Amino acid sequence: MADFHQNGNIAQFHNLRTRPIEELIYELETFAQTRKITLILPALYSELEGPALSNIIAELSKVSYLHRIIIGLDRATEEQYRKAQSFFMDLPQDHVVLWNDSPRMKAFEAKMRDLGFTDIELGKGKNVWTCIGYLIACADSSVMAIHDCDILTYNREMLARLVYPVANPSFPYQLSKGFYPRVGGGKLNGRVTRLLVSPLLIALKKVIGDRDYIDYLRAFRYPLSGEFALRVQTLPDLRIPSDWGLEIGVLSEAWRNMGPNSVCQVEIADTYDHKHQDVSREEASAGLNRMSTDICKSIFRKLAADGTVFTPNIFRTLKATYYRRALDLLEVYAADAKMNGLNIDRHAEEQTIELFAENIMRAGQIFLDTPHETPFIANWNRVNAADPNLLSDLKSLVAADEREFAPVPFATA
Repeated sequence: MADFHQNGNIAQFHNLRTRPIEELIYELETFAQTRKITLILPALYSELEGPALSNIIAELSKVSYLHRIIIGLDRATEEQYRKAQSFFMDLPQDHVVLWNDSPRMKAFEAKMRDLGFTDIELGKGKNVWTCIGYLIACADSSVMAIHDCDILTYNREMLARLVYPVANPSFPYQLSKGFYPRVGGGKLNGRVTRLLVSPLLIALKKVIGDRDYIDYLRAFRYPLSGEFALRVQTLPDLRIPSDWGLEIGVLSEAWRNMGPNSVCQVEIADTYDHKHQDVSREEASAGLNRMSTDICKSIFRKLAADGTVFTPNIFRTLKATYYRRALDLLEVYAADAKMNGLNIDRHAEEQTIELFAENIMRAGQIFLDTPHETPFIANWNRVNAADPNLLSDLKSLVAADEREFAPVPFATA
């Protein structure tokens, strides 16, 4: 993807293969002396037993400019939390494992409920939100980066390129979003971006007219990537979606809080592969079926907040327009894949488009039927306003969990 094209909406930084990564890392080490950098890793316990995370830890162990690594651990028992502490013990950086299922964390959530905050849906959004709260409580970092724990093709250059635009004090960027080609196993991947988000944004522009927000989202080469970096000063006001619309939700918050001149995207890898979600056609609450619905809701909510009026007729028209545009794009993707010696299962992809079309209507109906829904987790500014002690309480309970539950040897099954 070595090009220098700029779309005019947000800044794009490419890998032109003209500079050794060691030079970039040297600069980051210099920046980190006065602008500490923290990495957040939202993880399921099952990912500790998967094929990707051991390599990620090995690569991160070579990163000298990181001040701290915060691991948010979901779906773990006490024994698994102890094993997780052992698993991450080889990291040379200061690091901490937040056990999101601990009794102390449950008591923290109960305290929030007593203050009037609604229950937060379990998932990546809640995990990231908790880790951000801990980071804010530490009050010693200037830059935060996040990436997933299932990246099979991970290397330390990805992180360096991701954080550089926001770590460089002479750059104005407050959010950096990673992009890369989704190719692996002889196939063209990235189904939700290719088959849902891209044609949906084209269809929205056709149905509801020009919107700066739509142009902004369309400017991202891979809007659903899980890799992004932010300046810490922006975090207290960041509202994170509680469902699977996290990536779109963060981009929407950046649009609201920062404006496009403070946002950039950066090419972080030549190839990228991770754990692929099942489509789960028969189960609306799982896999790409659930993800597609949540992404649609996230986009509809943001457009409504900017003044767009949605009706059942608009959603019906949007579904039909999307379906036609998605099939048109599938033709392009199929030709692109063939030219590059890759495979596309046309039948399976058309079935997926049909499912996504139904989910556009489903998401629209949910949006219309639940006007009082609160889709975002309260930002940390509001939490602090409700009780200024909650942030320090969160930091203390994480330390107490670490003291009480000593690590035990980790061994893969």
